[in-house]
Amino acid sequence: MGLLAIYLRDHHRNERATTWVALVNALWLLALSVGVAISAASRLISGSPEVHGLPVLVTSAIAALVMLFAALILGADAGREDLHMRSILLDTIADGAAAAVVAAVGAVLAVVNRWFWLDAAAALLVSALIAFAAVRLLRDVIRALRARTAYFPQVDDD
Repeated sequence: MGLLAIYLRDHHRNERATTWVALVNALWLLALSVGVAISAASRLISGSPEVHGLPVLVTSAIAALVMLFAALILGADAGREDLHMRSILLDTIADGAAAAVVAAVGAVLAVVNRWFWLDAAAALLVSALIAFAAVRLLRDVIRALRARTAYFPQVDDD
């Protein structure tokens, strides 16, 4: 969707195409965070299954490093460009943060081999952080659509 939006923006002068993609991205992040929260709450209520910490640690640490590298490639400037680039940067940072939290939980579980509820608790924390960022992005996208612009509106929250 992002590539299509960039094509429409660059070749058909549809500047708002990327804003619409940012809207879809924000809604997807919000839906995903709700789904993860529901699953995590269900595991906390019904009892968390055993989690093998070492594979979780290794896999998540690699994922976190890849996402950190990707965020560095995008750079902080992506967050100040149009909302589409901001949503891509947000996705990348959210994925990296989630992977880092899961890696930390994997490390604890690898050492203690109990407290499996930490996995579900970490999922709740990550989903809350992603939902917060998604709601802020959604707010900005709605502002941009109302202002008929593809860029982050500079509005003071004071």
